[in-house]
Amino acid sequence: MDALKLWSLSSQPLKHLFRCASSTTTLRRPYSYSYSSSSYSRVVLRCCSSTTTTTTTTNAGGRNRRVSTSSSTSDRDAVRAIRLKKVEELRSKGLEPYAYGWERTHTANQLQDIYKHLADGEESKSEKDAVSVAGRIVARRAFGKLAFLTLRDDSGTIQLYCEKERLANDQFDQLKALVDIGDIVGVSGSIKRTEKGELSVYVDSFAILTKSLLPLPDKYHGLTDVDKRYRQRYVDMIANPEVADVFRKRAKIVSEIRRAVESFGFIEVETPVLQGAAGGAEARPFVTYHNSLGRDLYLRIATELHLKRMLVGGFEKVYEIGRIFRNEGISTRHNPEFTTIEMYEAYSDYESMINMAEEIVTRCALAVHGNLTIDYQGVEIHLERPWRRETMHNLVKESTGIDFDELGNDLKVAKEVTLENLGGDLDYKDKSSLEACTSIGHLLNEVFEIVVEPKLLQPTFVLDYPIEISPLAKPHRRIAGLTERFELFICGRELANAFSELTDPTDQRGRLEEQVRQHNEKRAAAISKTESAEDKGKENDESYEVTLDDDFLTALEYGMPPASGMGLGIDRLVMLLTNSASIRDVIAFPVLKVQQ
Repeated sequence: MDALKLWSLSSQPLKHLFRCASSTTTLRRPYSYSYSSSSYSRVVLRCCSSTTTTTTTTNAGGRNRRVSTSSSTSDRDAVRAIRLKKVEELRSKGLEPYAYGWERTHTANQLQDIYKHLADGEESKSEKDAVSVAGRIVARRAFGKLAFLTLRDDSGTIQLYCEKERLANDQFDQLKALVDIGDIVGVSGSIKRTEKGELSVYVDSFAILTKSLLPLPDKYHGLTDVDKRYRQRYVDMIANPEVADVFRKRAKIVSEIRRAVESFGFIEVETPVLQGAAGGAEARPFVTYHNSLGRDLYLRIATELHLKRMLVGGFEKVYEIGRIFRNEGISTRHNPEFTTIEMYEAYSDYESMINMAEEIVTRCALAVHGNLTIDYQGVEIHLERPWRRETMHNLVKESTGIDFDELGNDLKVAKEVTLENLGGDLDYKDKSSLEACTSIGHLLNEVFEIVVEPKLLQPTFVLDYPIEISPLAKPHRRIAGLTERFELFICGRELANAFSELTDPTDQRGRLEEQVRQHNEKRAAAISKTESAEDKGKENDESYEVTLDDDFLTALEYGMPPASGMGLGIDRLVMLLTNSASIRDVIAFPVLKVQQ
């Protein structure tokens, strides 16, 4: 590319600028630059950097010696001071450095497509080929009466070809003196392809639309501090264009999900984020206080219970794409706020939701990739339908040799058999989790999560969960102790959870009351533990309060039709389809620890 991210300037103006930024003889420069001779007669600006600066000097033997120094806050402040002076200079010339708008005729990508036929050295001079573009300057170089800049907009990049004789008045000098990497500019001109084959806007005029005050990360190092990338995502997107592509794909995935479910007749609805009782899942909620109402409210931990109220009210196919909030741990798979789609369909069972899950994921994969074979972190994933379906009991037996159907209801014996079979492969935490199980169903699920779940790389529907861990699912119509529930796993991660929904209000009340009772026992034990000397002041994960949603139970007593429902994690689906290792890579502004 002709625009080589370099810009040569005479030494005198820059010496004056650097003198403003520092009074020391050894300059701590905000730029990465090199001296072409011992006389320091030329300075080559490579890119504004807030991370690392590299100085190339020539010694007596004519050999280049690279010296790297860490850029500091003072460098950043010096750059800002210089650019603020440029803002003042622009205004003194009657130019507004923060414009109201710009009339564009094309995007960069449109120009690349429309004029791909231009031969090297050819210019399109007709009046209809006058173009106007706008975007951020991400690279530049200048020598003599010629300058090249690279402009990037939302669609891509285009080179700006700037010639002194072509620009009116002193615009070329202004461009050299006042335009920095990071500035947002608007330009007008014609189209030409340089002798080296680079399609360019042959600039007739330009305007600074937004003067950038802070330097961008060095082009050759990029923004590599992971924490800073998440904390300052806006800079991350500028420095690493592929990051913005992830969020474009996310938008495409969300749009495709909507198209998929609405093609089946589902209606999108909205339900409360602030709720009087945190229900629909077992998770620690965020609690807030409403001053006017004088009461505590909870940020929702699921959309389920209000969507079911819609079914009671007469809607037969509803869905909601919404934010969920859980005051729990942060990891590569978990963020305190995340996005799901939940949907409910009257007069259907969980088999219907198996078809819906396959439909959503395959349509999104085709929208993003154009095929159903994708790579995720080095693993080839095959999404061709139908996907494997297997019961939790059979998968546990397949992986461990333990047949829970043969263990009966003796929890003590079941734990002994489990620890005997798995003990050598378990760490202390896993053993403790198994020993703490309060029922056969809990034990089966714990073994599944520890041993089986990480192995489910290809799409797999895990069917028929124990009733103890499925308080909102309908009892299995053929097998006692189980429910009609499935979870979808891909790459060892749960992607979706679905039930044949429980509609019996008496059964539902009993299960929710039992869930509250069990939680309160754990809560009492947790509070007792935190009051001990060694744990005083610590807050246990079980110490939060669980409340019963009596209004939901009242709604069920008016009658909810037979129904199936499913929740699908959009963040995890985006992770899968964009090959992103962490959930923070697919959430534009993830929650982070306070910066020390």
